[in-house]
Amino acid sequence: MQILFHIGVHCTGHDTLVRSLLKNRDMLAHAGVAVPGPGRYRRTLGEVLLKLRGARATPETQELLLDTLLDDDATTRLILSNESFICMPTRVLDGGSLYRKIDKSSWLRNSFPGAEVEFAVSLRNLATFVPALYETLGGDTPENQNFMQGARPEYLSWFNVIEALYRANPGSRILVWCYEDAPILWPEIMRALSGLPPDTRLEGANDLARRVLTQEGSRAMRAYMDEAPPQSELERREIVADFMAGFAEEDQMEQEITLPGWSEEIMDKLTEAYDRDVERISKLPNVQMMLP
Repeated sequence: MQILFHIGVHCTGHDTLVRSLLKNRDMLAHAGVAVPGPGRYRRTLGEVLLKLRGARATPETQELLLDTLLDDDATTRLILSNESFICMPTRVLDGGSLYRKIDKSSWLRNSFPGAEVEFAVSLRNLATFVPALYETLGGDTPENQNFMQGARPEYLSWFNVIEALYRANPGSRILVWCYEDAPILWPEIMRALSGLPPDTRLEGANDLARRVLTQEGSRAMRAYMDEAPPQSELERREIVADFMAGFAEEDQMEQEITLPGWSEEIMDKLTEAYDRDVERISKLPNVQMMLP
């Protein structure tokens, strides 16, 4: 049994990814891949994790979990997705660090000790991730006054997060992509999570791209692809990129920053650091970095 945990991060289209995969539920099931809805396992898995607190599950406990998650015995790969597997949004910057509890990912792995466990993570430029998280938590509210919790932006690093994930789960494959690239890479991400061959056709291949396009652009792209279906993944990428360049919703491409003190200078420095982090992450053992 292979089990892939999609662990976020927050503000990177988690819900859209689950919906896109579920559009292919029957085809995936035929290939031995199960994508249970998060509501089916959130409570049961959470209770088991709290009970075990990182200890390895017994065969009986693992079997109980699998019985909860699966409808038949033909499944060979299981995809579990929750952007809050590691922590709730309010705890992302706990202690002034970024996902300080990432090592608790081993709790997920140890809940299925008899399985081959993998992880999937979507990253996002901290220049927009931190303000997006701020807005998710309510923006300028009294409860949000200590949002940064003493964190200094220049010391936040995705490389440190992924390296800690790797060290906490030796031998586990880690699939990583950038949220900014996801609209173009969407079907490849879906196939990678599902363990399917590169030529597998999936429904919802352009779901995330349509989220950033105007209605006119979305209709035009669909019509264009219906009339002249792309003959390769490279051609599909080029078509999506062209329509995004010409029909992107302005508020999707240019995020309004409301986080106090978040200056253009900070954003420029974080963007440079993000590029360096992505390059360093791609060189970590067992990490598959998906890039356009």
